[in-house]
Amino acid sequence: MPLQVELVSADSRVWSGEATFVVARTVDGDLGVLPGHAPLLAVLAAGEIKISPASGSDVVATVDGGFLSVEHDRVTVVSDSAALAGSTAR
Repeated sequence: MPLQVELVSADSRVWSGEATFVVARTVDGDLGVLPGHAPLLAVLAAGEIKISPASGSDVVATVDGGFLSVEHDRVTVVSDSAALAGSTAR
C-alpha cells in the first residue's frame, strides 16, 4: 500500500498524491518514510523534501521549516513557505 502524501504551505496545497518513499530533513537529521512507518511528528529544518511518487519522476520541494506528521500511511508536511523545485516560493 503506498503512502498518501500532502504537502501544504500557509496559503495553498503544493503537492498531494500517492508515493512509495518520502525523505525530509528534520532538526534531528534526515528522515526516510516508507509505507508501514510508525506514527511520528517531526519538526522540519529548512531544506528539501523528496517525494517518490507511485508513478512518475521524483518530486522535490523546498520548505522553510515546519512539521511532518506520519500516521496510518498518511504523510502530511506543513510549512509556512513551500515550493516545488523550479517554481516560485509560496
